[in-house]
Amino acid sequence: MNVSFRYPCERAAGSAPNAPLRAAPTSRREMLRRCASGFGAVALAGLQADSAFGFADAASAPAVSAGHGPHHPPRAKNVIFLYMDGGPSQVDTFDPKPMLDRYDGRSPGELFDVEPTQFDNNGDVLASPWKFSQHGESGLPVSALFPHVAACADELAVIRSMTSEFPEHTFANYFLHTGSGLQGRPSMGAWVNYGLGSESQNLPGFVVINGGLIPPGGLDCFGSGFLPASLQGSVFKPSGSGVANVQPLESTTERQREKLDLIGALDGFAAEHFGAHDSLESAIQNYELAFAMQMAVPEAMALDGESAEVRSLYGLDAEFEPTRIYGSQCLLARRMIERGVRFVELTCPGVGHDRWDQHGNLKKGHEQNARAVDQPIAALLKDLRRRGLLDETLVVWAGEFGRTPFAQGKNGRDHNPHGFTVWLAGGGVKAGAVYGATDEWGYKAIENRVEMHDLHATILHLLGVDHTRSTYRFGGRDMRLTDVKGHVIDGVLA
Repeated sequence: MNVSFRYPCERAAGSAPNAPLRAAPTSRREMLRRCASGFGAVALAGLQADSAFGFADAASAPAVSAGHGPHHPPRAKNVIFLYMDGGPSQVDTFDPKPMLDRYDGRSPGELFDVEPTQFDNNGDVLASPWKFSQHGESGLPVSALFPHVAACADELAVIRSMTSEFPEHTFANYFLHTGSGLQGRPSMGAWVNYGLGSESQNLPGFVVINGGLIPPGGLDCFGSGFLPASLQGSVFKPSGSGVANVQPLESTTERQREKLDLIGALDGFAAEHFGAHDSLESAIQNYELAFAMQMAVPEAMALDGESAEVRSLYGLDAEFEPTRIYGSQCLLARRMIERGVRFVELTCPGVGHDRWDQHGNLKKGHEQNARAVDQPIAALLKDLRRRGLLDETLVVWAGEFGRTPFAQGKNGRDHNPHGFTVWLAGGGVKAGAVYGATDEWGYKAIENRVEMHDLHATILHLLGVDHTRSTYRFGGRDMRLTDVKGHVIDGVLA
């Protein structure tokens, strides 16, 4: 169908009656009528260039600032990783074993085969000092160590059959965080942000809120490895300015922008003449992000803007200082995901005793560590639920391994990678569920045994990522977070 357009014409003022016609000037109304259809395209182009733009069909969203984007519709958009430094005891928290009460004080060698332990100082079978009781409609057993988390039992999917390949903290931490026991591989947070990109333009996509204890293995637990350096975790403190040197040095924003533009021009000159390099490209990105963070971070860190009820819920008025610290961390984690941060990890606060690594004095050490995190974790789950955020936020609670069911010395527990507990909540998991089992002693996984690669595959799956297709070419092969292993744990999916 041919379509013609007629434009109004007129003769110039004062011209002869037979003078040639010319196009009349276009009025504003006429201009808007003619160009209206193009405005939408301009707006769409701007939105597509915006990494924070959300598409209704996540699987078809453009992979802006992402390595590949989602492979299927995600159940979760964000992850909050509650890292329990040192290895909480599964038989004292979420995996009750009556056999320990029955045979308390007996030599384990008389009852079952004992694997070599980290410190080879094996004592007698040690009953849990804490009683277990069932909670919620699910009847999930939780020990008296976690009275607040127990009230959220119906939100948890407890995996009792997790295993690790390493019995030593540093290697086990690398394995938990990166899927490899070797130093220098990309962490979970870096992989997630590589694959999916960030939803925030003025905060890092991967934030670590440090309560005081950096894991054994150091900052490499949060590193980007062979992925671009801009994907590594940014370490925040739970109070004050949050990040060192976040306050602008220049007197005006315009002057700082001019300085940043100059740095960008010099970096661009270097890239043009010497070739692009990850360290240079990441430095440019980090300069730009730091500029945006100078306004975003102080607002995100302003916990005093929360209501008194919320602050009390998280334990910010608690008598025990580690509870106040971890409460601030959990509240900040919620504020971070509200602002589009993709992956948030929380480290533990110091409790004046030790991290969850009780080789001696189990009772005091586990009680102090639980006292620090119990109320804040429960507050985080409740707050996410009532704000409508829990269904799109995956919360992961895990240490690098568990503890033995027999004593180290008289009243501690040694490292146990053969069977321990982690739990998930929100983000598409089966609430109020238990998956897998250890033996009657809580020593070794015997039912639905899962590995760390399976946990990573499941986290990626819930975020819409197929772990077998999320790859990065390095060292002559396509690398994965799950290496050549890993299966999605279907039993914990809703």
